[in-house]
Amino acid sequence: MEGVEKDVRVEELKKYALIVYILYVLSLVIGLTSIAGVIIAYLKKKDATGTWVESHFEYQIRTFWISLIVGIVGFILSFIFVGVIVILADIVWFLYRTIKGWLALNDQKEIDPYTWF
Repeated sequence: MEGVEKDVRVEELKKYALIVYILYVLSLVIGLTSIAGVIIAYLKKKDATGTWVESHFEYQIRTFWISLIVGIVGFILSFIFVGVIVILADIVWFLYRTIKGWLALNDQKEIDPYTWF
């Protein structure tokens, strides 16, 4: 019975991880939805301890913070016109990581949160 409960828990956590990925993609169009996504990832990470989904929440959290820092650097550098390139690279990187994570989640695979790509 314990295995069934764990499977149900993992499926529920998988849905939350999927919601975070969707919010991340939407943030490229709407804006601030990634903030809601990272909050969900922080809240559900503890529940996912010991499951393969835990790596996705860590990956999502790191993706958010790294992208935010690079975006801020890009904004500062935009005053000398280099920042536009940094911001565009940040957007592409954020989208790449989001899609990569989403595909791994769909395949029910762990993901290494500490890689850059």
